[in-house]
Amino acid sequence: MKEVVVLSGKGGTGKTSVVASLAVLAGGKVLADCDVDAADLHLLLRPQDGEDSTWSEEFWSGRVAEIDAGKCACCGLCQDLCRFGAVSVPGGEDHARRINPLSCEGCGFCFHACPAKAIMMKDNLAGHLFVSRTTYGSLVHARLGIAQENSGKLVARVRE
Repeated sequence: MKEVVVLSGKGGTGKTSVVASLAVLAGGKVLADCDVDAADLHLLLRPQDGEDSTWSEEFWSGRVAEIDAGKCACCGLCQDLCRFGAVSVPGGEDHARRINPLSCEGCGFCFHACPAKAIMMKDNLAGHLFVSRTTYGSLVHARLGIAQENSGKLVARVRE
């Protein structure tokens, strides 16, 4: 088995266009777009439509905090301790806090500090992995969610 890898280079230099051209010339190969932060090879190779043409799975990575409003004692400790500014107070100081999942870094400090045990750490849906059929072969690609990290783990899944 041979592997051709196109990597590195400033954005906009044509790496994806070169790979798409090679895909047309080679035909029937397995292609992998490992640029999970901004994958766009699928835009050029246009995966086929239909129920059997694309397989996908959710990519779960990391954890984010979530506050149970029913248990929250409104003490404000989580808000004071969060160095990422992820905790807000919608409705005034005597209301339960909320955590913005886009701002939460999943450190778990608030979880451990909460005296009311109102904070849980939930698994985080970080993106999706796809295997699509194209005219030029199978294409493995992924989409990392907005403001998500751990793209290295998703790249590893694409390469598998």
